[in-house]
Amino acid sequence: MANPWRGEVALVIDGKPHVMRLTLGALAELEAGLESGSLVALVERFEIGNFTTRDVLALIVAGLRGGGWQGRAADLMSAEIEGGPLAAARAAAELLARAFMLPVEAGGNG
Repeated sequence: MANPWRGEVALVIDGKPHVMRLTLGALAELEAGLESGSLVALVERFEIGNFTTRDVLALIVAGLRGGGWQGRAADLMSAEIEGGPLAAARAAAELLARAFMLPVEAGGNG
């Protein structure tokens, strides 16, 4: 089960649940693999809904790697993601949001 307080997001691939997380190492690997722009540009593309399937795949791979998965993007090319492309895009967006979300202080107003 994914722990949102740790920035984790769950995704079921080929019937197997996975926990994804954008660790610092996963973010560095993600940024190095981006074809255009930086992580800030990637976040902006998601915020305005102008992301690509390549962006989604890169985030899913980075999140899986941050969660301990040892695979590569090519391993996901024929994989079945529960919920299809829309679920993958939602999970990718959630990963970004959780990676850069500030924790709410206890007793604060959020």
